Amino acid sequence: MYSPFTYLKHVREEFAHIVWPTSRTAIAHTLVVIVIAVAIALIVSLLDFGFGQIVSRVAGGY
Repeated sequence: MYSPFTYLKHVREEFAHIVWPTSRTAIAHTLVVIVIAVAIALIVSLLDFGFGQIVSRVAGGY
């Protein structure tokens, strides 16, 4: 079992191996995620509205 200080030393060493994305890449990936999230939200909203209309007409509502 390692001591907490040894563990943190190893964590620090591993952080040196991380290749961080550039700000341009991070922004591009963030925009892709936002666009996909909005697209999925629109699809789900349209499906919800459509199924709501179908159920409303079948159940005799307005």
